[in-house]
Amino acid sequence: MIERLDHLVLTVADIEATVAFYESALDMRREHFGEGRVALRFGDQKLNLHQAGREFDPKALRPTPGSADLCFIASVPLQTIQAALARANVTVEEGPVQRTGALGPIRSLYFRDPDGNLVEVCVYDNVHEP
Repeated sequence: MIERLDHLVLTVADIEATVAFYESALDMRREHFGEGRVALRFGDQKLNLHQAGREFDPKALRPTPGSADLCFIASVPLQTIQAALARANVTVEEGPVQRTGALGPIRSLYFRDPDGNLVEVCVYDNVHEP
């Protein structure tokens, strides 16, 4: 019945810091929508951002900055992601490491965004890197 994820809401301490991080580290694009709302677009999905304490209704029962674990599938080799993270002064906490994704074996990098959310970027093993 469910085809894919359309968007995910992140509750953040500082929308501008979050946008700057995801734009510089992962090349996501800011999108304005609704009445003053902000999202980060990537591929066919987006992250809608809620300012902590000023969330939009309806919302999660206990929206909290730093409570998410996110995994993104990269369209480029992990080395390219590592280079982008280094340019953005983002510390990789773990990786590349072997994991299992929804469709099979993946190689992943782990790091944190400004709120402390755990961010994983992966590539599937059936995608050959140079």
